[in-house]
Amino acid sequence: MMSIHRYLFRTLALSLAMVALLSVVAAWLISQNELEEILDAQLAFTGRGLMSMLPEAPEADDYQRLARWMDQRKASAHLYTDSGTSDDLPVAPGQTYHHEERKMGFGLWTETGQPVVIGPGWQDVDRQPQMPPPGEQGFEWRSLGESRWRVFALHDPGRGLWLQIGIEQDFFLDIIERIALNHLWPMLLLMPLCLLLALRHIRRGLRPIERLSQQVEHRDSADLSRIALDVPTELAGLRGSLNDFIGRLKATLEKERRFTADAAHELRTPLAALKIHLDNALAGEGDALPKARQGVERLQRVVEQLLVLARVDRHTAAAPESVDLRSLLLDLAAELWPLADARGQQLRLEDVDPTTVMGNATELGIMIRNLLDNALRYTPDGGTIEAILQAEPQGVRLSILDSGPGIPDTHMERVAERFHRASDATITGSGLGLSIVLALAHQQEVEVSLNNRESGGLNATLRWRQHASAAR
Repeated sequence: MMSIHRYLFRTLALSLAMVALLSVVAAWLISQNELEEILDAQLAFTGRGLMSMLPEAPEADDYQRLARWMDQRKASAHLYTDSGTSDDLPVAPGQTYHHEERKMGFGLWTETGQPVVIGPGWQDVDRQPQMPPPGEQGFEWRSLGESRWRVFALHDPGRGLWLQIGIEQDFFLDIIERIALNHLWPMLLLMPLCLLLALRHIRRGLRPIERLSQQVEHRDSADLSRIALDVPTELAGLRGSLNDFIGRLKATLEKERRFTADAAHELRTPLAALKIHLDNALAGEGDALPKARQGVERLQRVVEQLLVLARVDRHTAAAPESVDLRSLLLDLAAELWPLADARGQQLRLEDVDPTTVMGNATELGIMIRNLLDNALRYTPDGGTIEAILQAEPQGVRLSILDSGPGIPDTHMERVAERFHRASDATITGSGLGLSIVLALAHQQEVEVSLNNRESGGLNATLRWRQHASAAR
C-alpha cells in the first residue's frame, strides 16, 4: 500500500499541475472574451476615424492620399478607378511600420459594391480585392481564403461609401496565446518551490504519526498503560481508539488471569478430596468409592460450568432470532425431570403460555437450565419446583420458584461473583451458575430478579421487554 507521505506528495503535485492547467485555460477563455471586446472597440474607433478623414465629397486625390497612408512595408494599398487598378503610389513621407500590420485589413467600397481603396492585407497576387464588400453595418467574423477575420463595417450614406476594417484571427489568437503563456511560465517556475515547501510541511505534519507509531512499537508487551503522547486533533481519535483497545485488552487479560486463578482454586479442593477418597478406598474403607464418585461428579460439574463461562466471556454478538420459549422450557423440563423424580421432587409447569422472544436459543437454554438446575439442587427431597411462563402487556415473564433455603440477605449482593456460594456448602455445586445466568442475561438484554419467597425458597424471574409476541 502506498505510504501517506508519497500519496500526499503525488496528490499535491498533480493538484498543482491541474490548477496550473485550469488557470491557463481560464486565462485563455477570459482573455479571448476581453480581447475581442477591446479589439472590437479599437476597430470601431479606427473605422470612424478613417471615415472622418475623407471630405464630404471625396475626389480621386483624397482617395490617393488615404491609400498612401494605408500602405504597409513592402506592400501598398491600391486605388481602384473606372479604368482599373492604379499603379503603386508614392509612400507618405515619414511613414513608420509594424511587422504585424499584414494581419490588419482595410477597404472602401461604393454603395454598389465597387472597390475604391483596398489595403494590402485584402489583395491577391494580382492586386485584386479578396475581401467581399460588406452587406450590413456592425461586427462579424468573415472568411478570406483559409483565414478568418474579425471585421467592422460602417456605412456613410452621405458619401455613398462602405468602409470595412478588420484583424486576422491568427493575430487575435497570437495575442491570447502570449497572454496564456505569460500566465503559465511563472507558475511552472514556482511549482518546484511550492513542491519543496509542500514536501517539508508534509514531513512535519506526519511526524506525530511517526512518534505515535514508535511509541507503540517500542512499548514492552507487559506495558498496558494508556498512551499519553500529545498529538494533533486529527490523531486524537486514533489515540483514543488505541487507548480503548488497550483498556479492553487489559480487562480481557485480567479476566483471563482471574478466571485461571479462580479455576485453579476451585479445582484444587475437589481434586484433593478425590485423592483422599481414593487413598481411603485403597486402604479398604467401604464408603470411600461412593464419596469418590460424588467428588468426580462435583469436579465434572465445575469443569462444565467453567467451559460455559469461558464461552460467555468470549461471546461475540450474533444476529437475534425468534425463539419459541414455551417449547424450549418444555424440552429443558423433560431433560431434568429424571433428576427431580429420583429425589421425589415435583417439577411443575404452571401457566405456560405459547410465546416467542428474540434472542439466541442456545444461550437462552443455558440460562433457563442453570436456574432449573439450581432450583433442583437446593430444593430438599420431596420438595416442589414451579416454572411459570406468562405473556404480559410489556413482554414475557418466566418465573422459577423452588422450596429450598433461598439466599441469605447478606449474600444477595454477591450472587454475581464467580465461585461464590451463598447457601448450604454441603450441596454439590460450582458457584458459577448464577454468574453465568447474569452474564448471559446482560448479553441477551433480559432482566433478572432474585427474591426470597415468604413461604421459603427462591423466586428467580426472567423478563423480556418489547421483544416478545404470542405464538400461534
